[in-house]
Amino acid sequence: MQGKTALVMGVANRWSLAYAIAQSLSREGAQLIITYQSERQKSATEELAAGLANARTAQCNVSRDEDLDQFFSSLGAEGGLDAVIHSIAFADRADLDRPFYQTGRAGFGLALDVSAYSLVAVARRAAEHMPRGGAIVTLTYLGSTRVMPNYNVMGVAKAALESEVRYLASELGPRGIRVNAVSAGPVKTVSARGVKDLGRMLSHVAEHAPLRRGTAPEEVGDAALFLVSDLGRGVTGNILFVDSGYHVMGL
Repeated sequence: MQGKTALVMGVANRWSLAYAIAQSLSREGAQLIITYQSERQKSATEELAAGLANARTAQCNVSRDEDLDQFFSSLGAEGGLDAVIHSIAFADRADLDRPFYQTGRAGFGLALDVSAYSLVAVARRAAEHMPRGGAIVTLTYLGSTRVMPNYNVMGVAKAALESEVRYLASELGPRGIRVNAVSAGPVKTVSARGVKDLGRMLSHVAEHAPLRRGTAPEEVGDAALFLVSDLGRGVTGNILFVDSGYHVMGL
C-alpha cells in the first residue's frame, strides 16, 4: 500500500473493526484519511489517528448529502483515492430488542439509510476520485442471509448492502474499481454489544466454528487489506467470510 491513499469511514473507537482495518493499512504504508461523524467524536478520532502512521482526520456525516459533497470536494486538490473502507451501520436500539415484525417505518428507514444506502452515496462520490481505479470494501454479517437472534432490521439492511456490492461491482468494474465485502464473525465491539445475548453468540461460534474459535479484529483488518491491495486485483463483487468458517455450518 506504499504510495496509496485509503479512506476509512466508521472508526468509532480502538475496538472497532474499522480501526483494525486502519491498523493493517497503516502497517503496509498507506496514507489514511479517517472520518468522524460529528464534532463530539473529533477529539477521540484524532487521538486514534495519532497512533497510526500517515493518518489524518476529517468530518463527514454519511446521512447528509451536503456533508458528503463537502468532504469529497475537499479531496479535489489532494490527489486521488485508491481505497475506501465503509464500516458504517446503525439501527435504533429498540428495533434490535423487539421482534422484527414490530419494526416501525421510521426505524426501518433509518437502518437502511445509514447501513446500506450510505455505501451507494459514498461509492458514487468516491468513484470520481479514483482515476486510476481502486477498491471499495464494506463490512457485513451472516445475519444478512440467516435469521440471527436479535439482529432483526440490521439483518435486512445487511442483505441490501450485499446486493449493492454486486450491483456496484458490475457498474464500477469498467472504471477499474473493485467492490467487495468482508463478512466478519461476531466480535466484541462496542456497537455489537447493542445486540442482546452477544456473549452467548460469541460462545456458540467458538464452540461450533470449524476452527473452534471466534474472530479476531486483526483477521478482519488483514482480509480487508488483501481486498484493497494489488493482491486482490482479480476479486470483485465478492463476500469474503472471516468467521473461523462458521458460515459453512448448519448450526
